[in-house]
Amino acid sequence: MAGRRDLQHRLVTTFQRHIANPISRRMGMQTLLETTGRISGRPRITPLGGRRVGDSFWFVSEFGERSQYIRNIRADNRVRLRLHGHWKSGVAHIMTSDDARSRLKELPRANSAAVRAVGTDLLTVRVDLN
Repeated sequence: MAGRRDLQHRLVTTFQRHIANPISRRMGMQTLLETTGRISGRPRITPLGGRRVGDSFWFVSEFGERSQYIRNIRADNRVRLRLHGHWKSGVAHIMTSDDARSRLKELPRANSAAVRAVGTDLLTVRVDLN
């Protein structure tokens, strides 16, 4: 099982890194997460889907602790989100005790279906917006 999960992780992240993410970053209304690279210190931008609820934004990482942006958040949880074309600063919180599968039911349907389809280690993240 671990070998299959590793292969799935490599295939999906390669597709995202080289095809999906470059296209998504150019879409003006795509939600983007900006973290600080834990090694480089440079901004790292990742397209994602989720939902704003009050002053928080919720999303689910499909690969959990193996996601580079989760590792970056662990090193520095100050982030920025581009929501509806406008950047907002925030503080990200990794919600290990949250039921990520249940959380997906509250988030946009298309993105949640994709996360469920390819995800192997679901992990909920809440960003408190400033």
